[in-house]
Amino acid sequence: MSFFNSPYLLSVVTFAPLFFGLISMPLLPRDEVGDRNVKAVALWITLSTFAVSLIIWFNFDPSTAGFQFVEEYEWLGTIKYKMGVDGISMLFVILTTFLMPICILASWDSIKTRVKEYMMAFLVLETLLIGVFCALDMVLFYLFFEAVLIPMFLIIGVWGGPRRVYASFKFFLYTLLGSVLMLLAMMAMWWEAGTTDIVQLMNYNFPAEMQWWLWLAFFASFAVKMPMWPVHTWLPDAHVEAPTAGSVILAGILLKMGGYGFLRFSLPMFPLASQELAWLIFAMSVIAIVYTSLVALAQEDIKKLIAYSSVAHMGFVTMGIFSFTSQGLDGAIFQMLSHGLVSAALFLCVGVIYDRTHTREIKAYGGIVERMPMFAFVFMVFTMANVGLPGTSGFVGEFLTLMGAFRANTWVAFIATFGVILSAAYALYLYRRVVFGALEKQKLMSLKDMNAREIAVLAPLVILVIFFGFYPAPLLDVFAVSVQKLVANYEAAISQAASLAAK
Repeated sequence: MSFFNSPYLLSVVTFAPLFFGLISMPLLPRDEVGDRNVKAVALWITLSTFAVSLIIWFNFDPSTAGFQFVEEYEWLGTIKYKMGVDGISMLFVILTTFLMPICILASWDSIKTRVKEYMMAFLVLETLLIGVFCALDMVLFYLFFEAVLIPMFLIIGVWGGPRRVYASFKFFLYTLLGSVLMLLAMMAMWWEAGTTDIVQLMNYNFPAEMQWWLWLAFFASFAVKMPMWPVHTWLPDAHVEAPTAGSVILAGILLKMGGYGFLRFSLPMFPLASQELAWLIFAMSVIAIVYTSLVALAQEDIKKLIAYSSVAHMGFVTMGIFSFTSQGLDGAIFQMLSHGLVSAALFLCVGVIYDRTHTREIKAYGGIVERMPMFAFVFMVFTMANVGLPGTSGFVGEFLTLMGAFRANTWVAFIATFGVILSAAYALYLYRRVVFGALEKQKLMSLKDMNAREIAVLAPLVILVIFFGFYPAPLLDVFAVSVQKLVANYEAAISQAASLAAK
């Protein structure tokens, strides 16, 4: 048996960062040379994990909707250690392992205190995030889902900005509160179905009245994680105070956990409640798209503006998911993957100029295209992708979600389309004020363009955003069959409920 078809491949990818981090980090000294070695070791661990994760993609069969690379072992009675990926979850694993080396490189010069602990926090975070997308047991999923809070709390609270403690506690308490309700719902599901196996629960018919309450309990957790309006207020504070790499992983991966939860739990397990409460999701989604876009227009901090734009983009995701159409679900998943690349890149761009000027105030900039033409080009590519310009990955996801929403509710699609116009307004407003205009600020006169490390960090993201904008098939083909199965199962559950009600 070769490593390429090993039955333990998912466990290796999941726990390799934690295992090798725990082995190597304590051996490295705490001095300048030791700090450099810590960064190099963390980079090699994350790059190796990404390389191994690509084996999963190469060996993945997109023609089947079932779970692949499944591992199942006895653990705690009825609770099993069960891992596996399908078309919906596999690409989120790849996105996580792809962004982690970028986070390490982005922190290379900016993090100078407690470097060993910082790198270890990211390695632990990588293990937990991959675990969220691979877990096929409800309790295992919950453990990974909640444990993600701990390293992220430390990354914001220890290495963040002046108000880091406030931001980290707000992030922790908001997300923990919703998850307590999800834990109660999971206990109720176990009592009802007698299992914590996610695959079995997806095929279990929960009573209609029970679905309603279970859906609301899971919604409380996933809505905060997305984050949906009005429980989004923790996100701008967390982004502003987090270090650059913290913002990258927060926007790139953590926000996707809520959307993934809707796809893995809410739709397949509670289809009747999902149909009945779709109006709530639509209302919250269009408010998020329009309201947070207007709020973004009023921001003076670059990071806050991008944070509010993330809330608006997640509104498209929830709108697509609860359209219950293949186009809407395809668009929602593609939008999450695209946003993971684009928002991560935007925060990296902010990090590039913040490292030089130590301010994120929009009014402190202007005319930097004269000193940083390469940066201006890269920032323009990601700004256009954020707007949803055709030819970038941002367009594909937004277009598909709007198509799905149009089939479900014309008015929702109309209002959301108005939000696209607003997104162009705040994105171009930011770009014009930062990049164009007269170069009058004295401290901007000595700015230097991107160095080799910054180019190495941003170049892969530029290539992928443009490539998937013109040719999205490599991603769409992976989850197409899984999405079709999800929609078919949902429609079957709704039609069965309708026929029972008619008798």
